Amino acid sequence: MGMKGLRSLEVWKLGVVNSLDALKLQEKLALDRKLHRRCDTILLSLQHPPTYTVGKRQTVHNLLIPQSEFLDKIGAELHYMRRGGDITFHGPYQAILHPIISLRTMGLDARCFVEKIELTMIELAATYCVKACPGQSGETGVWIGERKIGAIGVRISSGITSHGMAFNIDPDLSYFKHIVPCGIADIEVTSLRRETDSVLPEEEIIQEQLISCFARIFSYRDLIWKEDASIFF
Repeated sequence: MGMKGLRSLEVWKLGVVNSLDALKLQEKLALDRKLHRRCDTILLSLQHPPTYTVGKRQTVHNLLIPQSEFLDKIGAELHYMRRGGDITFHGPYQAILHPIISLRTMGLDARCFVEKIELTMIELAATYCVKACPGQSGETGVWIGERKIGAIGVRISSGITSHGMAFNIDPDLSYFKHIVPCGIADIEVTSLRRETDSVLPEEEIIQEQLISCFARIFSYRDLIWKEDASIFF
């Protein structure tokens, strides 16, 4: 299925947002989009404090530490989401994008949408001379050899997307040792910092580059940047 024309993309830069607050915001925006209260396409750009999230299959058994005592010890939270995918970690120095878009309006199916998200992260990695690629059959996300650098977990309801992608710029990778990342045993999680010989710019610049890659891959003509998110909270 092909793209239907070029549209403007509203990009909301939210900074560090609690996972549950981000979820409530996505649900509100997705409902508004479904009911045609909001015609604009929204892309939320944010980060989370240290957080483990579990998808709709509720594979919490892939959390390898006792929830009550050890999560507090390492300063992390655990939240359940209605997205696809398995357990993953979100934290500082990780770029998260949540697209709230109508697949029907854009002429995309779910598979094509996920493939374009993968291409978005692959293109960003290539900017820093890092060759990334999609996972093998049954493995979502973006990989560098056998090391995973980008995770994908999406929710599609009535043709409206939410959740999305998380790209590791330079997070504390030790948090991934406490889970079976994305439900795949014996994989290594990596970051752009570890994989490139290039000197990385400020994190905000890399986040904006990821947004630009997204807009290019999804054929958006104009980016409308928004930074005052107070109307959402």
